Amino acid sequence: MGRRRSSSIAGSPLLIGAITTLIVVVAVFLSYNANNGLPFVPTYNIKVELPAGSELQQQNQVRLGGSRIGTISSLSPHENPKTGQFTAIATLKLEKKVEPLPVNTHAEVLSVSTIGLRYLELEKGNSKEGLKPGATIPVSQTKEPVAIEELFNMFTKPTRTAIKVNQNNFGDGLAGRGPGLNTTIAELKPLVTNAVPVLNNLASAQTDLHELWVALDRASAETAPVAQQNANYFTDSDIFFKAWAGVARSLEEATKEGPASLEQATYSLPHEKRFIDNATEFMHLLRPSAADLVSVAPQLAHAFKTGTKNLAAATALNTALTESSEALAEFAQNPVATLGTEDLTETLEIGNPLLAGVTPLQSYCNYITLAFRNVASLDAENVGVGSLSRSGFVLAPTGPNNEGYPSSAVANGPSSEPAGVGSKVIINNDHLHANPYPNVAGPGQPKICEAGNETYVPGQLETGNLPASQVSNRREITKREENLFGEKYGAETLKALGLSGKSGKGTGT
Repeated sequence: MGRRRSSSIAGSPLLIGAITTLIVVVAVFLSYNANNGLPFVPTYNIKVELPAGSELQQQNQVRLGGSRIGTISSLSPHENPKTGQFTAIATLKLEKKVEPLPVNTHAEVLSVSTIGLRYLELEKGNSKEGLKPGATIPVSQTKEPVAIEELFNMFTKPTRTAIKVNQNNFGDGLAGRGPGLNTTIAELKPLVTNAVPVLNNLASAQTDLHELWVALDRASAETAPVAQQNANYFTDSDIFFKAWAGVARSLEEATKEGPASLEQATYSLPHEKRFIDNATEFMHLLRPSAADLVSVAPQLAHAFKTGTKNLAAATALNTALTESSEALAEFAQNPVATLGTEDLTETLEIGNPLLAGVTPLQSYCNYITLAFRNVASLDAENVGVGSLSRSGFVLAPTGPNNEGYPSSAVANGPSSEPAGVGSKVIINNDHLHANPYPNVAGPGQPKICEAGNETYVPGQLETGNLPASQVSNRREITKREENLFGEKYGAETLKALGLSGKSGKGTGT
């Protein structure tokens, strides 16, 4: 009976195919999920808190002493609610044979190869207390060393190119120097022998060499913010040394002539001490001017720039002036020119007091210009066939010794002229106001322009120079002209023009 059943199963191709397909499906399923652990096989599950993911991935291996003991089943981010710091939580599926791991077990992320594949290495601790399933190895017991690709990625492409050039240059520098290197290596033997006690001292616990690296780490952290400046320093140094290499021949010649120069300097410098002392004092005195030079530097630079063009043209001018200078020298040797110069000198000596008096008359008070302007204004009336000089009658005031009749003395009132027909108000104007030599800022005179700017007091005799308080300090327009302008155009126009003359009738002078 049993033999017939076996023969019937083996004789059914459909059943054999179904069994074979089932076996293949189970084998594929098991191989696909082998990294997650075989089904129905118990595992020892714990967690590891890492500072960062370090490119770990799900299904990466977990090793202990170099042997695979499990896999990473999942990775998830975690935020510390107190500090706000993010870490990565790796869930590990380990073999039951390693349970339990000590609580002081350490974890470290390592690279399988240079292509970047990672695995998690566990370093078993010595604690008698074990990690329970589901427990977490804290971040303080984990390490993430710098990967080799991170080391190489810190160099930019120009830096990598520069490193390649440096290596080529170092190779060229060592080429052909084999005997010299052999001699150097032979001379290094005493150094190595003597270095043994030094290295023993460094290895001693009393030396605390570990703190040196801690201090270097702190120094590196301090210099990190100025990393770009340090990089710029090396770039600038490269530019400097390239320029230095360009003048290597000159430096060689300078070094060759150095001993002779030093000998000459030893002799000459004591004699130059006085000059150096004077130059030092001169530089101290020059400091205030140098400080002021900062503010005028742009103008001075512009002057130098413009002066450069002018100097080029001045060279040709100086060449042409040579003939003129020779002619002038020949003229100066002529006796007639000497006599003429002497006469001109006497003329200037005689005319100098006159010029001294006339110069402030025009330069300070502008009276000559005002005179020509007034003459032009006087002749400005045009009648078609020419200009007409304007004129008008001025009647002398009434009273004793007035200007209309011969007088026995200067007019000093009283007046008898009424303000109008039938008016009983008398105009108090029969008083002489005369200033034959007004002050015009000449030598020995006050800095005022008195002519035309006198402010006479009505009803009072005044002759000669007035006090400075009774003289308006005006140069372009006299007080008298301002009053006449006010009579014609009114006080508002005077105010708009910044003048303060009287509107209406002016003061009698």
